[in-house]
Amino acid sequence: MDMFDKINEMYDRKREIELGGGDKRIDKQHEKGKLTARERIELLLDEGTFVEINPFITHRTTDFGMDQQKGPGDGVVTGFGKVNGRNVYLFAQDFTVFGGALGEMHAKKIAAVMDLAAKNGTPFIGINDSGGARIQEGVLSLDGYGHIFYRNAIYSGVIPQISVIMGPCAGGAVYSPAITDFILMVDKTSQMFITGPKVIETVTGEKISSEDLGGSKVHNSISGNAHFRAPSEEQSIEQIRKLLSYLPQSNKEKAPKLPRPEGDDYRPDIIDYVPIEPTKAYDIRKVVEQVVDEGSFMEVQAEFAKNIVVGFARIAGESVGLVCNQPKALAGGLDIDSSDKASRFIRTCDAFNIPIITFEDVSGFFPGVKQEHGGIIRHGAKILYAYSEATVPKITVILRKAYGGAYVALNSKSIGADLVFSWPNAEIAVMGAAGAANIIFANEIAKSEDPESTRAAKIEEYKEKFANPYVAASRGMVDDVIDPRDTRIKLIQGLDMLSNKEESRPHKKHGNIPL
Repeated sequence: MDMFDKINEMYDRKREIELGGGDKRIDKQHEKGKLTARERIELLLDEGTFVEINPFITHRTTDFGMDQQKGPGDGVVTGFGKVNGRNVYLFAQDFTVFGGALGEMHAKKIAAVMDLAAKNGTPFIGINDSGGARIQEGVLSLDGYGHIFYRNAIYSGVIPQISVIMGPCAGGAVYSPAITDFILMVDKTSQMFITGPKVIETVTGEKISSEDLGGSKVHNSISGNAHFRAPSEEQSIEQIRKLLSYLPQSNKEKAPKLPRPEGDDYRPDIIDYVPIEPTKAYDIRKVVEQVVDEGSFMEVQAEFAKNIVVGFARIAGESVGLVCNQPKALAGGLDIDSSDKASRFIRTCDAFNIPIITFEDVSGFFPGVKQEHGGIIRHGAKILYAYSEATVPKITVILRKAYGGAYVALNSKSIGADLVFSWPNAEIAVMGAAGAANIIFANEIAKSEDPESTRAAKIEEYKEKFANPYVAASRGMVDDVIDPRDTRIKLIQGLDMLSNKEESRPHKKHGNIPL
């Protein structure tokens, strides 16, 4: 046997590995509306850039007839490549081999490529499609999960970690995506749950389908576990590519800056979208669209906790994170879910050097027994903690209302905002004028011959004296009261001024955020 024979043998072995579980199982995968692991990688990465690592690894289990079963690649494909010309490391579980079940060597492949991603300061992407732990390998499978979880946690905030669920992800397997920065799901073909429908029915008697228990809509709108969903795998992969464009390679870099769009930054139409009356609803996304570079807003967790809107965008080509009250839902008040959503997003931006811009129109923390008993104190405190801890550039624009503790929580000067701008119509106060007047002037209103007209007069008096931006501006809590039409201009100037910001925190192992 000469060298050419050896080379041909190598290629034959690689072709066998690339076939995974074989044509029949590949066809079954396609029948379910799912792509194979390698097809997903090809779609995600720039053409011709994928380099596979450890293709020849396979299991070494001999129990339960496993010695008779081949497992090309041990059910997972790992390697590196480029997305929009930038390096990424990744794994894609292969459902055609052992149902993508995770065993000892499967986990070893994933851990090895995670370590390479961290050493090289490169984003890491996990494509999950697995039946769970490989039962035949027993505790070795559980140990394998532990090695992955550990790396997810240790590399959190060091490199961006993105998980996409493209099939089942059940049991302990769900905790790896849960630790990562972003989770994407696909309608009808991806599910996440700790215990499946059959176990739930056995234990509690409840009957539910896999989709209703842990499908993409459930996790994007109810549980808040996922950040994006798409109707197809192809569209989900496009979401990953777009998401990466807003993120740096690691915490040692800033996100890529695009050329500044041409055109006037003055926005005359913006005042049409915010009613001056504090109780009228409007869609904050309309304001966002007026301020950011055209078509650049990518909302995160759009279907969850709709009373707050968060997402990435660009302003003059620079990647920014937006945190915005949404008056269309719960009057823009903060509740448990929106507190969690905003806090997590703020910390993600801070970890990866992305400036945070807050559009504020908040009526307060949402009242109610359910909220109080559910821990709104603990959850609401996360927002205060996240903003206070963040050292990236932080700019707030008060559009209309800023009441009470919610005003303080949403990036006020007192908890570390670099710049706070206010529109001239804004009400910055302990509470709304009507509520405040009823308390402060209770005696005068009660003794008045015409209580209603007295109440109305006192409400106006309170607004004039206290509920306006100039009181806060006179004490330095607002840096400037601006023409709403200049909002984009002011943000561009502010981001430019803060571009070299450095701010340290006291040395500590880590803080103790209320969870």
